[in-house]
Amino acid sequence: MTYTEDAYVEQPAINLFSLIGWKTVDCYSESFGVDGLLGRENRSEVVLVRELRSALALINPTCTANEIDLAVEEINRDRSAMSAIAANETAYKLIKEGVKVKADDEQEDHVTVKVIDWKTPENNSFILCSQLWVTGEIETRRPDLIGFVNGLPLVFIELKAAKVPVINAYKENLADYKRVIPQLFWFNQLVILSNGVQSKVGTISSQWEHFADWKKIESEKEKRVLSLETVIRGTCDKGRLIDIIENFILFENKKTCVKIVAKYHQYLGVNQSLEGLRSIKDLQGKLGVFWHTQGSGKSFSMVFFCQKAFRKFEGNWTFVIVTDRKDLDEQIYKTFSACGLLKEECQAESASDLKQLLSQDHRFVFTLIHKFRTDQGESYPELSGRHDVIVITD
Repeated sequence: MTYTEDAYVEQPAINLFSLIGWKTVDCYSESFGVDGLLGRENRSEVVLVRELRSALALINPTCTANEIDLAVEEINRDRSAMSAIAANETAYKLIKEGVKVKADDEQEDHVTVKVIDWKTPENNSFILCSQLWVTGEIETRRPDLIGFVNGLPLVFIELKAAKVPVINAYKENLADYKRVIPQLFWFNQLVILSNGVQSKVGTISSQWEHFADWKKIESEKEKRVLSLETVIRGTCDKGRLIDIIENFILFENKKTCVKIVAKYHQYLGVNQSLEGLRSIKDLQGKLGVFWHTQGSGKSFSMVFFCQKAFRKFEGNWTFVIVTDRKDLDEQIYKTFSACGLLKEECQAESASDLKQLLSQDHRFVFTLIHKFRTDQGESYPELSGRHDVIVITD
């Protein structure tokens, strides 16, 4: 590392993490063992088991020590025989849904051990490690910054000096680390690449062209700012990071599986739209307009919106997705399906089919707008009297 990179990029980043409440640890001269700096036995370990066990005990007060140990064992399982994306998706499901283990109570078969406290971000442990040595099968590498949440390496940050193009961090460092120390990325949820001036956010499967700027922190009303501070505050503030991991990550399974994280406009726009659900009566059912430019990810924004609404807002929601072109209807339907949200066929084939679908209890209904029609002379009937139907139009 050059002096310039350390003094003008890495140290300010570390200081910023400290300001937003993370514990920061310099691991260059790490001591090992149970009482060592991080509790790691050796450099090949990427899960801070001591921290993980402590965090799980805190957020699962009704679980026994044995149940916690079983969860730690399942989380820390060797996934080297799996593909990188399969290992990551498996770990993500454990992180998001919790770990199902055999219950000690004979009256129960299983108990689910929560890995992260989604409701209260402050209940989780946040540790930023700088200069952490990690050993793969043969070689050792030292990434710049790794963000651990409850002992799991969820955030990877690679930094370059200001004069070095950010793409170098992608082509040289990230590609090398994924090859040499793949176990570090089994748990990763966010990849940040920066030279202090330009910063990019993506996932372990993102191609360079899909790494994106993060230009705002709290509101669309802010001015767009390209800076490492905007990225760190916008994605790694405790509450925002927990929200992004829980609600703004998708695995799209088409020809191959790719992992997708929301861009800043999707994150801010979806959250602002969802705020309307809290006061939907006052708004007379109007949640608003979410404006997108062409190619900015409307379909994924819809998926993020529905995914978070189901998880965070009480209600037996039905989403009616309305478009005006068959190819667009197909595209959005396939996106929802590839992201795992559809459990049944729910595309309206005709006007009568649409009426039938809306009279039943479906999570999703996809339709073209012209199917909302009647024969000439007929008055249009009420299709549903429910108050938990949300119409999304494109």
